[in-house]
Amino acid sequence: MVGLVAAAALAVGARALVPTSVDAVSLERRDLIRTLVLVGRVRTPSRARLGASVAGTVREVRVGPGDRVRAGEIVVQLDDAEARARVDEASAALGDVSAFSRARVERAEQEATLAERDLQSARTLFEAGGLARREIEEAERRAADARSTLQAASAGASTGSAGVAVVVQARAALEAARARLAQTRIVAPAAGTVLLREVEPGDVVQPGRTLIELATDGPVEVVVFPSEDNLEGITLGAGAAVSADAYPDRTFHAQVSLIAPSVDAAQGTVEVRLAVPEPPAYLLPDMTLSVNIEAGRRAQAAVLPEGAVRGLGTGEPWVAVADAGRLKRRPVKVGLTADGWVEILDGVGDGDLVVPAAGSPEPGARVRARITRMDG
Repeated sequence: MVGLVAAAALAVGARALVPTSVDAVSLERRDLIRTLVLVGRVRTPSRARLGASVAGTVREVRVGPGDRVRAGEIVVQLDDAEARARVDEASAALGDVSAFSRARVERAEQEATLAERDLQSARTLFEAGGLARREIEEAERRAADARSTLQAASAGASTGSAGVAVVVQARAALEAARARLAQTRIVAPAAGTVLLREVEPGDVVQPGRTLIELATDGPVEVVVFPSEDNLEGITLGAGAAVSADAYPDRTFHAQVSLIAPSVDAAQGTVEVRLAVPEPPAYLLPDMTLSVNIEAGRRAQAAVLPEGAVRGLGTGEPWVAVADAGRLKRRPVKVGLTADGWVEILDGVGDGDLVVPAAGSPEPGARVRARITRMDG
């Protein structure tokens, strides 16, 4: 019995001395392009929510969803009968003031002409000795007063009233009436496309209520929200291949144009916008997109297959290297990871035999390594 146990122990010891055959890989040189796949949406340059600034009854709605509108085009018309009547009333009042002003000027002109004629006659008589000095001075005073009155009347007429205060009031009343009339017309602030119609003829509307929502024209953008831990790889100007979920076989190009300077604390994401130089015609506001952003590029990087690098994401990556017949743990410094390959910045040299994790014995084991090719 003792002999059998001793024989078994010798057999186990003998097997321990026999190296384990393992597959190994070595550094390769490859161009690496890391792609970050994100869900994005079409972002319109701006949205205008149009509403009335005064209460009123809707008389006409001229647009619906999908319609194109021009800047300044009327999209909703409120009942304006009362506003028009106020404009007519204010206009007539201003006309009356102007007519009164013109009549005042005419009277002043007549009085000035008469006073000037009387002055000329008085001067002739004075020179002939027919008038006293006091009488000629009185004629000059009347002529000066008449000229002053004419000047005041003319100045008032130039502002449209018999007096500055009167014309200011009349014109202010007319402008207020016109402004009130303009408020019955809801117009598009810019050219664009109608997204939403929330009103019908006959509706009574109040200020602050959105009646029409408009997507204004302008450069189309794509917006994505990557997590903050992916921010390092995204740079301004980075290219992206984009496709719409509704048209997966069609791809267009976009380019990172803005990276938000702050992080959404609640979501841990960062807003990133991409410009679309040539947007396809099928893009619609808020359309869901698949966005593949280039998040890193290395030319002829020294790489290992991802399966050969252990502890990725832990901050202490390492590899198992077959060295002098034994498997040894060696820390490494890694760079870009893309398409199943890991860039090795330090820790592994050309010719080192690295044993992948799958089926590998523990570090310290005796091994016999054979080079194999392992896809990333």
